[in-house]
Amino acid sequence: MGCRVCVVFSHRSPETPTWPYKGYDYEARKEAIKSSLREALPGLDLVFRTAMSPGDAERVVKEVGDVDGYAVFMLGAWAGVGYAIARTGKPTVLVDDLYGGSGELILTYARVKSEGLPVLPVASSRFEDAVKAIRLIEVISSIRRSKIIVVTDGDVSKSAEAIKESLGIEVLKVSPDKLNRYYREASLEEAEKWADKWISEALRVVEPSRDEIVKAGRMYLAMKRLLMEENASAITVDCLTLVYSGRLEAYPCLGFFQLNNEGFIGACEADLNSTAAMLIIKHLTGEPSFISDPVFDLSKGWIIYAHCVAPSRVYGPGGGSNPYIIRSHAEDRRGASIQSLMPLGEEVTTIQVNPFEKAMTVHTGRAVANIDDEKACRTKLAVEVKADRILENWRWGWHRVTFYGNWAKEVKNLAKLMGFKVYQEDL
Repeated sequence: MGCRVCVVFSHRSPETPTWPYKGYDYEARKEAIKSSLREALPGLDLVFRTAMSPGDAERVVKEVGDVDGYAVFMLGAWAGVGYAIARTGKPTVLVDDLYGGSGELILTYARVKSEGLPVLPVASSRFEDAVKAIRLIEVISSIRRSKIIVVTDGDVSKSAEAIKESLGIEVLKVSPDKLNRYYREASLEEAEKWADKWISEALRVVEPSRDEIVKAGRMYLAMKRLLMEENASAITVDCLTLVYSGRLEAYPCLGFFQLNNEGFIGACEADLNSTAAMLIIKHLTGEPSFISDPVFDLSKGWIIYAHCVAPSRVYGPGGGSNPYIIRSHAEDRRGASIQSLMPLGEEVTTIQVNPFEKAMTVHTGRAVANIDDEKACRTKLAVEVKADRILENWRWGWHRVTFYGNWAKEVKNLAKLMGFKVYQEDL
């Protein structure tokens, strides 16, 4: 099922002396907007309605039934429609058709913001800005249709419930025994093909034997089978607990690497918050991301984002691949993991999600170095940031999730439509 958005044109009677002016041709303007939206958003199911009063707006809501969100184009002022639509609690984009609904947009947004409603205002002479905002409703719809598999023996019920309630994402718990069974049933011949592919495309292999990399190939096939069977797009495994206790037959690091390069999500340590963040990033940008244990170097103004899993196709499955090295897992010097040598000189964005608080963090920076140090996790991307400010504003555990491009504005806009608070860590 696709994303269904109701576009509501808001204005009073053309004979009313108000902005834009008495006698304004609202019908012609509506037709122009409809045409532009249909051309720009062909994948959305757009339903068009007009409302000239709060009562009209309430009738529209009943008439159109279930939708993923609303876009209210304020063609004229003081119809009272924007607030009536926003009160539905659905993601709502309020668009000022410049010099039409300007005053009403300002006052309506102030009111709905104070009430914590999921509303994003657009006041711009660029029509593309309205299109981008409406696309965010589609992003939210895609997020809400997503499913995460978590492989663990632990109790994740509270986190799963919070993620479902705040983001709409279903969390399915799978036992390690089932993943291990799928690992044992995986085709050795197919696993060898994956191992040979990873080895041939790597810059070099340092510690792991070919047999160890084949084991990683079987674990990749096992995780991919789970994803396909459950129609899920993300999997996170309680890897350290399970491997260290002898309850997982191979490290999943190379499998996560491959899944992330393919457009799926493979996430470390049964970290459901970070996995949810990765899903948000995937649907917002089309890019993979990676979880890290950030390390601050205040002398250089850096954060080094360190982990033993990272993608090599940081711009998405259709993008190019950066070099990578196959290493052992850092802490225990066992298994096979990835040291990804990621692109430098480019902006990156880092976020985290807290579904219990319905809040997100965000900061940005510029990638400056791939650190090669035997201590700590294998991939170490150094990013120039406002490190002192971020350290002062830190919250919610160690992990953060990083991806390429400066997406801070889009993250904040998406958060508004999801009803999430945003903490910008570098202010």
